[in-house]
Amino acid sequence: MSENGDNEAAGLGPDGKRGLLDKLRQTSEASGRNRAARLSRLPQAPARQVQSFEELPEYQRVNVQRAAGEMIGVANPFYRSHDRAAGATTVVAGHELINFASYDYLATNTDPRTLEAAKATVDRFGISASASRLVAGERPVHTELEMELASVYGVDAAVTFVSGYLTNVASISCLMGPQDLVIHDEFIHNSALAGIKQSGATRRLFRHNDVENLESVLRTLSTEFRRIMVIVEGVYSMDGDIANLPALLELRNRYGFWLMVDEAHALGVLGATGRGTFEHYGIDPKEVDIWMGTLSKTTSSCGGYIAGSQALIDILKAEAGGFVYSVGLAPVLAAAARCSLQILRSEPERTDKLHRNGALFLECARAAGLDTGLSLGFSVVPVIVGDSLRAVQLSNELLEQGINVLPIIHPAVPEGMARLRFFITCDHTEEQIRRSVAVTAERLKDLQERNFGLASLDMDKVMQLAPLLQAAGKS
Repeated sequence: MSENGDNEAAGLGPDGKRGLLDKLRQTSEASGRNRAARLSRLPQAPARQVQSFEELPEYQRVNVQRAAGEMIGVANPFYRSHDRAAGATTVVAGHELINFASYDYLATNTDPRTLEAAKATVDRFGISASASRLVAGERPVHTELEMELASVYGVDAAVTFVSGYLTNVASISCLMGPQDLVIHDEFIHNSALAGIKQSGATRRLFRHNDVENLESVLRTLSTEFRRIMVIVEGVYSMDGDIANLPALLELRNRYGFWLMVDEAHALGVLGATGRGTFEHYGIDPKEVDIWMGTLSKTTSSCGGYIAGSQALIDILKAEAGGFVYSVGLAPVLAAAARCSLQILRSEPERTDKLHRNGALFLECARAAGLDTGLSLGFSVVPVIVGDSLRAVQLSNELLEQGINVLPIIHPAVPEGMARLRFFITCDHTEEQIRRSVAVTAERLKDLQERNFGLASLDMDKVMQLAPLLQAAGKS
């Protein structure tokens, strides 16, 4: 049918179409003239100058950190480039290292079945989904992965997102709004904080893993809001301890909030078969309203997911901007994640080996006098150093000894709580664990005896940074 025929079928001939466009333009022009008239009555602001990024205090802070490292001769430990897939070992700058800086807890990333599934999917679908799943990005592997996730959690349904960070941002901001309240553990991940901020909900925190403190917050605020959500992590990524799920569910049943549990570091790790926090405690997973997790750790892929009731998933697939307006998860990533889940379910001995390795690392670290904080010895074991500069130097010295582990420093943790964060896998050997702990204890003791750290800096050198510090402090 011709263009004219289309217009006429819609009740618009050529003249009608031109008339409609003229009317739209006239309305727009009238609105613009009214706005211009209003603005002309306001005092004219001085011309605004384009601000250089180099002038921003954020950039000056980067400069301070860079200059400080160069001045005191401490190399930047971040952005180390790996020459191959990183698991229990890796290669950096041509040197093979014992690796405690990757999340491949069950060693599925290089499993031949994962690689074969990924290659077959690339051959069939290419790399990208090339569109939002609502329009042209849906592939069978998406629904297959989501069914697998729902089965692992024993819930109705699941939905996947292209980023773990985006999963929290999109889901929280979709479900919560300005009339609502989100209460979170004080050590919750930054992505949850970003989701709360975007939602416009009121935010409150409770002391880490302190259920009594959470109840005191609920008792004073629960009647003021339309909806209430409480967010915790199954395994806390900085400290390696576990949420008190039974106590949280008891509060949920009394105060009527939604409970959201971030399983990023718990899937594949907790429970006899690695199904996560609910299996660890022997709890019906349907008692938890929202299971959230990432695909980049145990499932050796990239992306995130929400699992729960069918109604929850239907809402997110229809309303969550990060799903509706984002390209679908790359089919190859979905296939790799699904294969990793199948390995998790068919080979529970991997989770058992991970448990034994984590317990051994924790036992050795404590015996060596290292401060492991709150860790229970599962997927994450921190070694708390205290001083940020000392933590960075310890990481660099361990690299020289053939051990790759990264520091977590201020502002990611409070100054005085800097640490090295060891990620344990099922593929680490007993010899690797014992040697790494022994070398860590030895190098840390040497740094302590030399009083290496922020307190020992040459004040003359520190004063040379004063201009940069002043620039960084300007708003």
